[in-house]
Amino acid sequence: MDAFYRYKMPKIMAKVEGKGNGIKTVVVNMSDVAKALGRPPTYPCKYFGCELGAQTQFDTKNDRYIVNGSHDAAKLQDLLDGFIKRFVLCPKCENPETVLFPNEKKGIIKQSCKACGHQGMLDMKHKLTTFILKNHPVEIECQNADIIFNFMVRVLVPTLALIALPKYLCDIIGFLQDEDWSLDVSEEAMKARQKILTAGVKSLTITNDIEKTQSERLEVFFEYCKTKIDEGELKPGAKVSIYKDIAGEAERLDIKENKAVMVLVELLLDENIIKQIPQYRILLMLFTHGNPKSQKYFIGAVEKLIELNKDTLLSKVPIIFKAMYDHDVIEEEVLLDWGKKVSKKYVSKETAAEIHAKAQPFLKWLQEAEVEETTEEEEEDGNVEFDVRAKSESLKEQEAKKAVDNQPVVAEAPKTAEPGEEEEDDESDLDIDNL
Repeated sequence: MDAFYRYKMPKIMAKVEGKGNGIKTVVVNMSDVAKALGRPPTYPCKYFGCELGAQTQFDTKNDRYIVNGSHDAAKLQDLLDGFIKRFVLCPKCENPETVLFPNEKKGIIKQSCKACGHQGMLDMKHKLTTFILKNHPVEIECQNADIIFNFMVRVLVPTLALIALPKYLCDIIGFLQDEDWSLDVSEEAMKARQKILTAGVKSLTITNDIEKTQSERLEVFFEYCKTKIDEGELKPGAKVSIYKDIAGEAERLDIKENKAVMVLVELLLDENIIKQIPQYRILLMLFTHGNPKSQKYFIGAVEKLIELNKDTLLSKVPIIFKAMYDHDVIEEEVLLDWGKKVSKKYVSKETAAEIHAKAQPFLKWLQEAEVEETTEEEEEDGNVEFDVRAKSESLKEQEAKKAVDNQPVVAEAPKTAEPGEEEEDDESDLDIDNL
């Protein structure tokens, strides 16, 4: 057991691309997952292919790892557990600090554990072992490296120290006496040193932030992001490394999967939210992708933003929600679930009802989009488009127009539609992109 949570691995992020026979699943963060496991990213990707009976593709230059077919992230995560058990964990101590030593000539793969020192052989029955034998990375043997390191520490360094000590001892003592070795522990000095640390080192520093309440941790995260904005680092078009640092800080504070995304909405989005969502898409997806809970917090924060800018944003609700959907910030299931119930959790009940009312055309389109797209493709072999500028026609007007266009044909008189049916059909002609 990893009682102190030393071994952490990101959740798999999968994205399905293509249609029909060309459908494929891209494992977006395969490199990060493999790095956490201490294995090349090609190993787990090929393992997925072996277990699913699917072909795999590797593009290491562009960091794309593909498994043919449609597979969700949860399924791949379950398969990854099998890979970890077979090819990562030590069979004796069950720690992941193992190294593989493939020997293609003998057709065997040795496994050595750095934690307990156990050495053994991998089970060669799995198909992945053949791939590992032929595609293992060219590296210096760790055993040889350990021998060299031990020699330097135990023999070379002490010998050189004994030789050099008499000559430089006086100079070293004088230098130590002249220098001021006290550490500045003022608040300004501590903040300056914290800025120098990389994101990886920051996660290793010991702080009491995690012991604070959630509200206090959110305040710490707010100040961190605001500093990034004031320094010009967090802005549209910023480096992905900046976004990853922010996500890492939220994860350190244990708020990434909770209300951290609400802080981002407060700091980054305003009346220009429709333009800003695509600008900060990567950052927002680091918090919301595959996390329905965080997505619901994001919608709640957007509701609050609409309430604060009601005159400007209330009429644009359908466009705002469509932007969140189009840029993969919020998933379809979460949006439909939100539309089922008016909640006063983040805004007043009256405002929440108004927002839901304005969002109804988008929600209805979302429910019917797949069916309408299929019907349109069968009839016209084209894409579904919505245009609010086109005049909405009732069922009677549409039938009358058809009768005029086809005068030579004697057609049966159309049935009179119910009032409720006319209203429903009128709504389906709304253009959510131009509301």
